[in-house]
Amino acid sequence: MKKLLLFVMIVTMLVASAFSFKAIMVTDTGGLGDKSFNDGTWSGVLRAKNELKIEAEVIVSKEQTDYIPNLTDAAKRSDVVLAVGFLMADALAKIAPQFPDKKFIGIDIVIDPIPSNVALYNFKEQESAFLVGYIAGSVNKTGKVGFLGGIKVPAVARFEIGYRAGIAAYNQLKGKNTEVLIAYANHFGDAPKGKSLSLAQMEQGADIVFAAAGATGNGAFEAAKEKALALYALKDGASLDAIKNAYKKAGKGYFAIGVDVDQDYLAPGIILASAMKGIDVAAFDGIKSAMGRKFASGNNVVGLKENGVRLSALTYTKDMIDPVALKEIEKIIEDIKSGKLVIPEDEVGLKNFKVN
Repeated sequence: MKKLLLFVMIVTMLVASAFSFKAIMVTDTGGLGDKSFNDGTWSGVLRAKNELKIEAEVIVSKEQTDYIPNLTDAAKRSDVVLAVGFLMADALAKIAPQFPDKKFIGIDIVIDPIPSNVALYNFKEQESAFLVGYIAGSVNKTGKVGFLGGIKVPAVARFEIGYRAGIAAYNQLKGKNTEVLIAYANHFGDAPKGKSLSLAQMEQGADIVFAAAGATGNGAFEAAKEKALALYALKDGASLDAIKNAYKKAGKGYFAIGVDVDQDYLAPGIILASAMKGIDVAAFDGIKSAMGRKFASGNNVVGLKENGVRLSALTYTKDMIDPVALKEIEKIIEDIKSGKLVIPEDEVGLKNFKVN
């Protein structure tokens, strides 16, 4: 009886091992804890772990020189590898063909040609950025707003263009002339530099800064919070109600705008909104397709229509925004999804952009 039980246990372990599926995510240099791009992708991997019952692991890249060894290590020990961030493109293009029996998922990565074992997920960042830009235009009181970028990779550039287009649309429709100040930190993991650049924009008159900068953007949140609490004569830890009442009394304030995931909770009442992208959904869908018979290889580009990008729920700030602007945002979303309104993604498109 004992021998039979042991045999059953061994067979069970072998079967479980045979059917186990492992995903390893390789971060960019921002690493986990950025409360943005890497964390958002990892949340999609964790969802796959829970719902699809897979094994999951993360390898953190501290320097760009880590990309190739980290991807190689991941490919040797997993069934599917997730490469995160545009700067990993060359490394992914080199490593994926060396492991034709493994599948690779690239988030925010462009490769040409795309190996048959690679699925890329890219986003129409300009669409969600347009929405937060329009909101910023409606809330702005100084005639100036800011944009803080990390490194000017294509995804960040699309965030910038979409944001500027949203401001331009509000200007055109409402007869305003709000100016956008632009700064790049040239880093995705330097919060102190993000704070200093944001404070500089605020000293120039910007009352809102949109940070599309990974962990660098956390510095913009600190800057907005510092300036807002000083203006409101409130201490750190002030309640949301106190912030709202002070803002209403002052008739002006300082705000930041989050990116990639819903970052509104990081500073309630001070982070005005977040321009989200479905990196979590892309990670989950990519892993699911890698487990199935039909892998979603090639380039998958998603926007508002596909729920690939979206606006945060405005949980803490909805009643601080003009209700007319919020109604207009609903119509804008409908028009973008239907194709009636096409948001520019480069300087040429922005220059020729008109709304009616």
